[in-house]
Amino acid sequence: MPAKVYTDKDADLRVLKKKTLAIIGYGSQGHAHAQNLKDSGLNVIIGLYKKSKSVKVAQSQGFEVYETAEAVKKADVIMLAVPDMKQPEIYENDILPNLEKGKTLAFTHGLAIHFGLIEAPKGIDVIMVAPKGPGHVVRSQYVEGKGVPALIAINKGSSKDAKKVALAWAKGVGGTRAGVIETTFKEECETDLFGEQAVLCGGASALVQAGFETLVEAGYQPEMAYFECLHELKLIVDLMVESGISGMRFSISETAEWGDYISGPRVINASSKKAMKAILKDIQTGKFTKNWVKEYKAGLPNYKQFVKDGQNHPIEKTGQRLRSLMPWVKKRNIKGAQAAYN
Repeated sequence: MPAKVYTDKDADLRVLKKKTLAIIGYGSQGHAHAQNLKDSGLNVIIGLYKKSKSVKVAQSQGFEVYETAEAVKKADVIMLAVPDMKQPEIYENDILPNLEKGKTLAFTHGLAIHFGLIEAPKGIDVIMVAPKGPGHVVRSQYVEGKGVPALIAINKGSSKDAKKVALAWAKGVGGTRAGVIETTFKEECETDLFGEQAVLCGGASALVQAGFETLVEAGYQPEMAYFECLHELKLIVDLMVESGISGMRFSISETAEWGDYISGPRVINASSKKAMKAILKDIQTGKFTKNWVKEYKAGLPNYKQFVKDGQNHPIEKTGQRLRSLMPWVKKRNIKGAQAAYN
């Protein structure tokens, strides 16, 4: 059966009206949740470590900022909006000692709860509100009077009021304007990790780089390779988002569509799907998370090398030059605070 979709009529902001909401972290999702909830008439404070570069940004955008432990003491609902691997330490040092029975712990992603990196004590409701879009889209859609669809989840052992809080929070950030679907921490976490690794980030990045390399190695200009393997990808994805894969095929040329049918399976085939199943198994068994925690605790040596190698790939230099010729392509300062992006 299709999942039930919750809309504005199913959520009541009054559930949160007399509560203080603390958002720990002020990055992509954190700033969007904070600003939307504030504009929805709710009392929001921000929790950050003392020297965070986001402190001044949050203050300039009208928020009271406290060190994390103090924010937790003041709040009734506490959302962790910091990277997954930072959450356990922040939780143990600053959140757990200040959690009192009746408070609610919220997440934007299920990893820490599902894989046991964080275990809340009895008497604490644990919920998730996860908009299905980047923070800046969550914010821009809200400002336009629209919303980004969202997921909610209620962890086992939470009170009967936890769902009302999750729906109210989802309404406050604009999710119920579009539609909210209930899931579980397990389902959200495992499908999200799989999508990122096999398709959206890992799969797409590797596909683009391999296509670029194939054309350049065959003697074609890197500029041509960039246009055909990266730049036009957005056009295709936009068509898919607007009307599905069939709609995309309807919109392209017959030649492109014929090439889609006969050559797509040569790139993504049974061996590709076998690899995807292996990726999913690593996620389901916790192997991926275990290895990621190990990498993080070791100081991220492999991660940092991957970042360096990716930044040095020839497609980056070519793309930077070509994007400078495209005034309509939004430019981002990827070295600043995420919440300061325009």
